[in-house]
Amino acid sequence: MKYASEAPQDPAAQSAAGAHTPAPVPARDEERVHDDQRGTRNRVARSILDHGPSTAAELALRLELTQAAVRRHLDTLVAEGVVEPREKRVYGARTRGRPAKAFALTDCGRDAFDQAYDKLAGDALRWIAQAAGGGEMGEAAVAAFARARMAAQAEGYRKALEALPDGAPESRTEALARALTEDGYAATARSAPVGEQLCQHHCPVAHVAEQFPQLCEAETEVFSRLLGTHVQRLATIAHGDGVCTTFIPRSKPRRTTKTTTASASTAGRNPA
Repeated sequence: MKYASEAPQDPAAQSAAGAHTPAPVPARDEERVHDDQRGTRNRVARSILDHGPSTAAELALRLELTQAAVRRHLDTLVAEGVVEPREKRVYGARTRGRPAKAFALTDCGRDAFDQAYDKLAGDALRWIAQAAGGGEMGEAAVAAFARARMAAQAEGYRKALEALPDGAPESRTEALARALTEDGYAATARSAPVGEQLCQHHCPVAHVAEQFPQLCEAETEVFSRLLGTHVQRLATIAHGDGVCTTFIPRSKPRRTTKTTTASASTAGRNPA
């Protein structure tokens, strides 16, 4: 294959150099091939989503691909944890030979497609607010739910902090960040001029928290209680920021049974 940018070569020079060296594949073509393969794999996964567990033969027929091509894509999807092989369920008399493998989506694979979890959660919280009478009573009911949810979630965070040795307050924020990361928040801790910052690079409930800031307010209160000091939310994903950032002032954590109220967010933002 010859590209327009290639200069013609002298046949004698080619003969002297030995076998002809193939022209390198342009980066654009490599990217296009990669995108095409990814697009085909997405079609394979989507077909399984639409039609249920499917064999390679069924997918090939449905997508008008060769079975060999489908198997290559299935191998990649299995390696990525998107699909998993299962023994195909046979109804009636079983025929001779090994039963065909059917490939089904994993939970991870389903999460890659549009889900209605955000809408379901939003509808549930709206129902809670309306059932409580709406208005301030409804907002209070949503806040009570958010606090109860965070209290249960924070139990694991509390154990992580209690496992730390005494006299090491600077490690508490790091321990909390690790515990949050295990829950899918991709959290990190970093030093600030007069304290520390807890950064959450992902928020699983960001879309719902945009409508119901009580979720973020409850989270901020839990951080304050766990760390034993007041904290200040500087930025939130729910309000359009790239990272949820919580400021923790440098002070010795105190042991208390009372709930420490989180400080209000700055710059006119609601706590989130």
